[in-house]
Amino acid sequence: MVQSRAFGRSLVALALCFSAFAFSFTPASARSIHGERRYAHAHSVGHHARRRYAYRRYRHVARLSRWGAGVARMRARGLADANASLPSSTASEGMSSSGGFGSSNVVAEARRYIGGNPTSRGSLWCARFMNMVLQRSGYRGTGSDLARSFASYGQRVSGPQVGAIAVMARRGGGHVGIVSGIDASGNPIVVSGNNRNRVREAPISRGRIYAYVMPTN
Repeated sequence: MVQSRAFGRSLVALALCFSAFAFSFTPASARSIHGERRYAHAHSVGHHARRRYAYRRYRHVARLSRWGAGVARMRARGLADANASLPSSTASEGMSSSGGFGSSNVVAEARRYIGGNPTSRGSLWCARFMNMVLQRSGYRGTGSDLARSFASYGQRVSGPQVGAIAVMARRGGGHVGIVSGIDASGNPIVVSGNNRNRVREAPISRGRIYAYVMPTN
C-alpha cells in the first residue's frame, strides 16, 4: 500500500516535469505568431486612434474656418457701418450709396456750423439752414423756409443714404436735414439746423422721415 502511494506521487511529479519540459520546447514560430498577433492588434488600435484624432482635428479646423469666415463678414459689415458714420468726403470712395462728391460736400459744409446758428432767424430756420448749405455747396435750394418744400426737391431715393436730404415730420411743423451716416439700428444720422436752436448732428428715428432726396443741379 505504501509502495502504491509512493508510485502515484512519482507519476504526478513526472507529469508535471513533462509539462514544463514540453512548454520549454514550444516552437519559437508559435510564440512568434502570438507576438505578431498582439502587435497587429496594438497597431490596429493605434491606427484607429490616429484616425479618430485626425477626424476630430479636421472638424476643429473646419469650425475655425467657418468662425473665421463669420468674423470676416462681421468685420466687413462693421467697416461699412463705420464708413457710414464718417464724413462723406472720407467714405465716398468706399460707399456707392454716398451720392458722390457733390453730396459729400453738402455734408462737410453742414458740419461746419455744428453748435451754432448761421442764419438770421431765431426760430423755424431748419429749411433756411438747408438752403444756405446747398447754395454754399454749389446747388440751388428750394427758396422756401418750409421743410416740406424739400419733399419735391432733387431726386427722390427710397431710403437713407449719406448725402441725402431727409424730410421729416415734427410737432408744430416739419424738419429737414442732411444725412451724414447710419447708426447700428438703421436710423439715419442727420445734420440739421434748429435742433434745440442749434445746428446738431444726431440720429433720427427713421419712422419720422417720409422723404429722402438727393440734391441735383
